[in-house]
Amino acid sequence: MLYNCTKGGKGMDKNPLLWKGLVVGIIFLFVATSIIPSSAQIIEKPSLPTSTGKNLLFNTTPVPLTTPKGWMKTFGEFGEDCGYSVQQTFDGGYIIAGHTHNFGMGGDVWLIKTDGNGNKVWDKIFGGLEDDNAYSVQQTSDNGYIIAGVTNYSGAGSGDVWLIKTDGDGNEMWNRTFGGTNWDEGYSVQQTSDNGYIIAGMTFSFGAGWVDAWLIKTDENGIQQWNKTYGGEYIDIAKSVRQTADGGYIITGETESFGGVWLIKTDNNGKEIWNKTFGGTGYEYGSCVQQTTDGGYIIAGTTDSFGAGKKDFWLIKTDGNGNKVWDKTYGGKDIDEAYSVQQTTDEGYIIAGYTMSFGAGFNDAWLIKTDGNGSKIWDRTFGGKYGDFVYSVHQTSDNGYIMAGGTGSFGDVNGDVLLIKTDSQGKSKTTSLDNLWFERLFQRFPHAFPILRHLLQWESMKS
Repeated sequence: MLYNCTKGGKGMDKNPLLWKGLVVGIIFLFVATSIIPSSAQIIEKPSLPTSTGKNLLFNTTPVPLTTPKGWMKTFGEFGEDCGYSVQQTFDGGYIIAGHTHNFGMGGDVWLIKTDGNGNKVWDKIFGGLEDDNAYSVQQTSDNGYIIAGVTNYSGAGSGDVWLIKTDGDGNEMWNRTFGGTNWDEGYSVQQTSDNGYIIAGMTFSFGAGWVDAWLIKTDENGIQQWNKTYGGEYIDIAKSVRQTADGGYIITGETESFGGVWLIKTDNNGKEIWNKTFGGTGYEYGSCVQQTTDGGYIIAGTTDSFGAGKKDFWLIKTDGNGNKVWDKTYGGKDIDEAYSVQQTTDEGYIIAGYTMSFGAGFNDAWLIKTDGNGSKIWDRTFGGKYGDFVYSVHQTSDNGYIMAGGTGSFGDVNGDVLLIKTDSQGKSKTTSLDNLWFERLFQRFPHAFPILRHLLQWESMKS
C-alpha cells in the first residue's frame, strides 16, 4: 500500500475500487502524455480557464529527470574484500584500489574502475600465491594509474613495497618492488612534478630501529632514485605523503620512538628539514596529511589521550613550520578512528573514518564536515547491523564526496568493497524505481499531487 491516511487502515483501504481507479487513471494520464511528441506543446488545445490562460492540471513540457547525487555500491562475492583508496577520475568516474579474496590463490590487489554512478566499467587483479594488498591509488597524467601497496609474492623479503603502473584500462605496464629481507610496506603514493613517484611506508629491513618510516622516490618508470628512513629505537611508520609547493614532501604517521602523531617536512631529496610530534600520555597516530591553501598542513588522525571516549577523531592544523595552530577532537564514549582528510573548496575540511559511538550497527562509516577552524558543521553515519568502514574520502566535482571502504552489513557477509557517493551535505540515498516513477509522474503533472492529496483526505473523512 502506497498511502494510508489513517492509523487504523481505513480510508482508501475500505474502498479498493476507488483507490485502484484513481491510481490507474493517473498512470493512464502519465503514459498518454509521455507519448505525445514534444511539438504537441505548441498545438492549441482546450484547457481549463485561468487568469494566465494556462492549464493548471497538465504540464506536458518535458522535464529532465535529475540523477540522484547520492548512492551506495558494493563490490565482491564470497571472499573478504575491501577498498582502501578512491579518487575521482578525469572522466567523472572513480578508481578504487584495495584487496580481494575472491580471485587467485591468495589475497590480491584489486583495481576497480566505475562510471560516475558507481557502475563497474572494469576491474583488474594483481598478485600471486600469497597475500598482496593495495593501499593507495592515483590517476596519472597519462590517464593511467599508479598503485602502492605490499606484495608477498615477489621481491626480496617476506613482504615488499609494491609499485604498479597501469594504462587507462588497468592493464599493467610495469611493476617494481622495494625491500630487504624483512617486512616492508607502502601506504601512500603520489605522482610528483617531474612525473616520477613518491612512496611513503614502513620498513623492518632498513633504518635505525625496529621499524622505521620509509620514503622512496622513483623516476617515471619506477626506478628508484633515492630512499630515506626516519625513526628511532622503536616502531615508526609513515602513513601519508604529499609533495609540497616548494618541491619537498610532507609526511605524517606515528612514532613510538618520539611519541604521538608525527609530522615530517623534507626537501626535494628527502632530507629532513624539521619534524613535530603531537600527543599526550596515550596512543596517537596520523593517517592522512595535506598542505592547505595558507601554506600550512592539515592532519587527520586518532587520539586516546584527548576527547570524549576510548579513541577519537583528531584533526590538527599547523602553520607552514609545523607549529600547531589548533586541534579538534570528535567522538563519543567508544572507539572512533579517522583515516582521511581533505581541504574543501569552501576552505573547510572533510574527514572520514569509522565510529563505534554512533550509527546503526557495531561500527559505522563516519563522515564529518567542518569549517576552516575545525568546528563541526554536520556529520553523517553510514552502515547497517555489522562492521562498516571508510578509509578514503575526496570532494568531487559536483561538491559532493566520494568514499571507499569495506562493509559487512551489505553485500557478502565476509565483507565487500564499499563505495559511497554523497551530495554536498553528506546525504546518500539509493533512489528506487518506484521513487523515480513518482518523481517523473509529478514532474509531468505538477498540480496533480495536491488534487490527489485532497481526494485522499476527502475519502478519509467519509470513512
